[in-house]
Amino acid sequence: MMRKKRKRGGPIACSCSSPIAAAAPPLESRRAAWTGMGRAAPLCAIAAAAAARAEQQQQQRRPPPALLVLFSLGLLLHTGDCQLQTPCRIQKCTTDFVALTSHLNSALDGFDLEFCKALRAYSACTYRNSKVCRGNLVYHSAVLGISDLMSQRNCSKDGPTSSTNPEITHDPCNYSGRQGAVELRGGGEQAPPTYFFCGLFGDPHLRTFKDHFQTCKVEGAWPLIDNNYLSVQVTNVPVVPRSSATATNKITIIFKSYQDCTDQKVYQAVTDDLPAAFVDGTTSGGDGDTKSLHIVERVSGKYVEMHARYIGTTVFVRQLGRYLTLAIRMPEELAMAYEESQDLQLCVNGCPSSERIDDSGHLPLPVMGQLPLGASSQARSMYTLESATAKCHEKMLLKDIYFYSCVFDLLTTGDANFTAAAHSALQDVEALHPRKERWHIFPDNGAAGQGQQLLCLSLGLLCLMLVVFL
Repeated sequence: MMRKKRKRGGPIACSCSSPIAAAAPPLESRRAAWTGMGRAAPLCAIAAAAAARAEQQQQQRRPPPALLVLFSLGLLLHTGDCQLQTPCRIQKCTTDFVALTSHLNSALDGFDLEFCKALRAYSACTYRNSKVCRGNLVYHSAVLGISDLMSQRNCSKDGPTSSTNPEITHDPCNYSGRQGAVELRGGGEQAPPTYFFCGLFGDPHLRTFKDHFQTCKVEGAWPLIDNNYLSVQVTNVPVVPRSSATATNKITIIFKSYQDCTDQKVYQAVTDDLPAAFVDGTTSGGDGDTKSLHIVERVSGKYVEMHARYIGTTVFVRQLGRYLTLAIRMPEELAMAYEESQDLQLCVNGCPSSERIDDSGHLPLPVMGQLPLGASSQARSMYTLESATAKCHEKMLLKDIYFYSCVFDLLTTGDANFTAAAHSALQDVEALHPRKERWHIFPDNGAAGQGQQLLCLSLGLLCLMLVVFL
């Protein structure tokens, strides 16, 4: 009896929609054929279960979107960990550059040399960090800034560099470097030293280390500074006969010997003799090329500067007309290093009260054509308050204490050279005073306002009289 052939898979066809069941292997089809029609339903269930397991395994192998996000964040965090292991130290480079240049003054001799050395050290530091700072915007800004500054200051790329290593920067004849080395050895940050300023000019007007402004008589010889490192004495003489107004015609400066940096050097200037050398004929102190102390002549016979690197001190001396002016910048710790017996110092404590002309910094300017206190009658025909004000306004636009000093001196002496003296004194402040916000001192209801207040009072009384009698 012959068996009828059946189509493979016909008896076990089922309605399972799973692609896995539809593509069941031939072995399962043959087993279904052997067992007959009654076994088709269980086999379909088995195929469906197999399909579900396969789909579940496939989903397990595919990471969910949230996992992908976390994985990406993990990579970023891992990258940050790598950067923490080799950090970009551009901030340290910048901090070192600021420490090396914060004490420098562009108006002082040798600024360009020291600034270029610091720039080259800054550039070398950025180069050492070029790989780890490749994607740092601050780093790239610093590189561009260094290039611009080197171009502006005409700094060569090759040359000596500054160093923050105390063993390298320690120089006993360089005050700023010496202080930096002390700070670093002490384990602290390198903080710039604090500087004082003192100035004397005109009739004479004194600006003390504490920025107190005074106008004094102080006829004869008076000490401005007398500490363990420097002594400065001025001699003042009457400007016009029968007047208490005086001005400086002689300045003596003694730079005291200090270790191996310099022997004692004496400088002396008198009217019409402003030398560019010390009294011994030398122009510098110290051995070789160190120049821990030296004189620079800016204008022959009219303007000299003295730079004492070993004590961080700068002195400007000028002659304007027949009289001398003086400006000094000195570190606070050295300026205050003196004995009790040396307390008579005009730069430190100001003028004695018996020698003061001003009233707490306010100058006694005239009212309605009167001459100021101490003025000579010879000055009456030279300047009025209006003409003196206009003359001083030609050089000084701001009506600060230097402007009113100029007006006072013109009315007191009638000498137009005092205008240039006041203007030069203000220029010296801008060059040497460490704090820009204190360059200008403005009278507070003082000299400028006294005349206006009295004028308003006089006009008020006049109006009152008119009302009463009319």
